[in-house]
Amino acid sequence: MVLDRHDTDTDTTKRVDRYERERVVERPPAYAPPTGTSNVNVGPTTAAPAAPNTAVWVFTRVVTLLFTVIEVLLLLRFVLKLLGANAQQPLVDGLYRITEPVVRPFQGIFPNPGGTAIDLPALLAVVFFFLLAALIVAIVRAVTGNRAASY
Repeated sequence: MVLDRHDTDTDTTKRVDRYERERVVERPPAYAPPTGTSNVNVGPTTAAPAAPNTAVWVFTRVVTLLFTVIEVLLLLRFVLKLLGANAQQPLVDGLYRITEPVVRPFQGIFPNPGGTAIDLPALLAVVFFFLLAALIVAIVRAVTGNRAASY
């Protein structure tokens, strides 16, 4: 059995031409400042910025560092007492002996009920030393006129 086929291609697809379009956008010319008068007030640009007073900066950094070390030791004391650390251990005993003179003025302000491990005098000392450091830095900056830096 022989099938009758056409020898020619029977493709019925039509050729379609495609045109690509380009969109050309022209950029506006570069900004040119107006040649007339301006409504913007501009300060003098020739004045050099004032040099920071390095002595004041160093003093405030040293005060901040010293008080931060004291505050960290007091917070460490608070955490160790809160967790019930062994006071006979040499490291804990040393920390308690170092911070005792700093905490002593705040003992007895609030009653410490028996059985509680919260060291309120240490927390009061942390707050006091934080405020004292901020006050010293603020006074030094007010006296010297250096208000740009922050604590």
